[in-house]
Amino acid sequence: MSIRHGLLALLEHGPRYGSQLRTEFESRTGSTWPLNVGQVYTTLSRLERDGMVEQSGEDDAGHALYAITEAGRGELRTWFEKPVDRTSPARDELAIKLAMAVGAPGVDIRAVIQSQRRHTVKAMQDYTRLKAQAITALESGASQERDDVAWLLVLEQLIFQTEAEARWLDHCEARLIRISAAAGAAGSAGGTAASSAGGTAPAVTPRVPASSAEGATARSRGPRR
Repeated sequence: MSIRHGLLALLEHGPRYGSQLRTEFESRTGSTWPLNVGQVYTTLSRLERDGMVEQSGEDDAGHALYAITEAGRGELRTWFEKPVDRTSPARDELAIKLAMAVGAPGVDIRAVIQSQRRHTVKAMQDYTRLKAQAITALESGASQERDDVAWLLVLEQLIFQTEAEARWLDHCEARLIRISAAAGAAGSAGGTAASSAGGTAPAVTPRVPASSAEGATARSRGPRR
């Protein structure tokens, strides 16, 4: 998330001070990406250094105000117009964890996947409940519409993201089961050939245990939207 551009977008509505920017940023995103005041002021200092914001006096309470400059507006327009770059994806902790769990001594990768799936489905249910509350607030008119619409869009992105993660976890487990079954079949074939030749077949221990009754098919997808 570009905090830099988020602050510029808020400053386009008029001069703001640091704590005010933090509050508005968190309100707009539903505190999904919480900020601290130090982070806000550090970003403002860099924007000021780059000529994108400037100090604009103080408010009645003595807070130092910041205002966007023409250079800042140009940077903001470019940000809105330019697609988010997906050629260099951000590091994903879950993907790294599963990659490192493959073949790790003493690690049951299926247990790792199943634990994550439970957490992911619970998160999806929580997001779906919050989405219903946001829609109710919008339909009742008892909301700050701009912030609630923004929060609803963020929630829906999180729901789609967790749904995709749940599907990917199902795919990972099914993939590992197929690999394990193929390794077992190859080992059995090797054992038969060795037996026919009067030799001893090497022991084959699949890395991933075969699927139990729970299977890798029917998984809880969480509530429908």
